[in-house]
Amino acid sequence: MNPSLLPFRSSVKKLVELPATGLLYKVDFDRKKVDQIRKDLQEYKAKLVAVSKTKSVTSIQALYDYGQKAFGENYVQELVDKKSQLPDDVEWHFIGHLQSNKVKLISPFVSLIHGVDSIKLLQEIDKQSAKSGKVQSCLLQIFIASEETKFGLSMDEADELLNHPVLSSLNHVSISGFMGMATFTEDTTKIRSEFRSLKMFFDAQKKKSFCQNVQLQELSMGMTSDYLIALEEGSTMVRIGSAIFGERN
Repeated sequence: MNPSLLPFRSSVKKLVELPATGLLYKVDFDRKKVDQIRKDLQEYKAKLVAVSKTKSVTSIQALYDYGQKAFGENYVQELVDKKSQLPDDVEWHFIGHLQSNKVKLISPFVSLIHGVDSIKLLQEIDKQSAKSGKVQSCLLQIFIASEETKFGLSMDEADELLNHPVLSSLNHVSISGFMGMATFTEDTTKIRSEFRSLKMFFDAQKKKSFCQNVQLQELSMGMTSDYLIALEEGSTMVRIGSAIFGERN
């Protein structure tokens, strides 16, 4: 898709020439910040998921052409709409709270579901993934913050789910790790403590023997305001939006 054919947002910052194409794009992402984030991640061999919720297809396409392939969306219908307008090899991550009745809409193409918080949801993901003939990678969302507004399993609940007798019968899901969000605060000591607690739980669970579809490899921690702390505490994947695209629309 040629972004020049799409309507440009009024909040566009500048023209950027993308080396892969030689084209000039009107884009709303910070190239210098992307370069810095990539440099930060390289030291830890961690992965960037660019959070593109509410952002235009034009800006996503431009960042894709700048070498970013993994994008995270929070809303099912927005993800479905964008998927149809962007390259087939975009790696889509669903990072919001997923309702069971919406799984069928994203199951055929989503790469990783970050926010699984129940065996019921896993069963529905397994059911829909079987129709597509795929094994869906998922992360269990672990509640580590002091804010009640955040979703997730307690560590005890996560341990119970990982040992649930139904789990071994779900042949079309794979639990590949955990996701957690720290408290939204300027207290970096608190943020670090929350990330560290999840990393300790992750390491402890990795030492245990579970059924075949539990392969704990990924630890998704860190967003724009705290990703450097998350990396220092063992994150393998960060979810960054506003540092790249600016504040949400």
